[in-house]
Amino acid sequence: MIEQPEIINLLVTAINTSVRAGSKIMEVYNSDDFQVNLKSDRTPLTLADRVAHEEIKNTLYKTLIPVLSEEGRSIHYVERKGWEYFWIVDPLDGTKEFIKRNGEFTVNIALMYEGFPILGVIYVPVTECLYYSIHPEGSFKVTGIKPTMEVNLTYSDVCSGAKRLPLSQNHSGIVVVESRSHNSPETLEFISNLDKKYGGITRISCGSSLKMCMVAEGIADIYPRLSLSSEWDTAAGQAIVEGAGFQVISFDSGDRMSYNKEELINPWFIVRNPARFEV
Repeated sequence: MIEQPEIINLLVTAINTSVRAGSKIMEVYNSDDFQVNLKSDRTPLTLADRVAHEEIKNTLYKTLIPVLSEEGRSIHYVERKGWEYFWIVDPLDGTKEFIKRNGEFTVNIALMYEGFPILGVIYVPVTECLYYSIHPEGSFKVTGIKPTMEVNLTYSDVCSGAKRLPLSQNHSGIVVVESRSHNSPETLEFISNLDKKYGGITRISCGSSLKMCMVAEGIADIYPRLSLSSEWDTAAGQAIVEGAGFQVISFDSGDRMSYNKEELINPWFIVRNPARFEV
């Protein structure tokens, strides 16, 4: 069992690593050469994905905790099924949004224990926002964290500017946040049924793990994902959501989402604030 002081050290490592990765990403974002290729699943891969992956990998490997990353997904289940602690990383979540230059992309890092997140970091380099969660303290948002390779934040530095999530739940009616680039007919039907049930719902479209952060902040009440996603898409976001007191559950079973399955594909899932309504 890793003791809490060391968990805090790992959080600081993940935060500083995410900011450095964000700096690498912004170098590419502000250039004229994204070097876009297609992966085997026909999703895009850019130079920014690759340089962010290398930056994160080189740091997290020094922790001696295994790393499961979107850009290093080929670790066989027989090798990883016995992992007690492991990192799940998405070096650039929202590659389509990155290519569109709309700023809605993130760096996602989560520390897992026995298949569930106990620490999560989501960094948004364009807006210089940092979301983090550490069990059992909760989830927090920090602003004004500039993407730079010279970052050297301490836990005190981070805590001094942190605001506990959720920040506000004062909106009226039901607010649904949906994917900007990955909606499915089933998701649209689900949202339509919510509208029929509650009437006058508000819909917000957003990219990357920012959708999960919006629920954790209290801006949105629910994020339905009734389409394909992978474990690295959601692990850090789940840490942030759960640390704020909310839920990430399987659409079919209602169970808490778990990780390091033989197939690294998520079930359809719902992110929700259960105090606002029941699905």
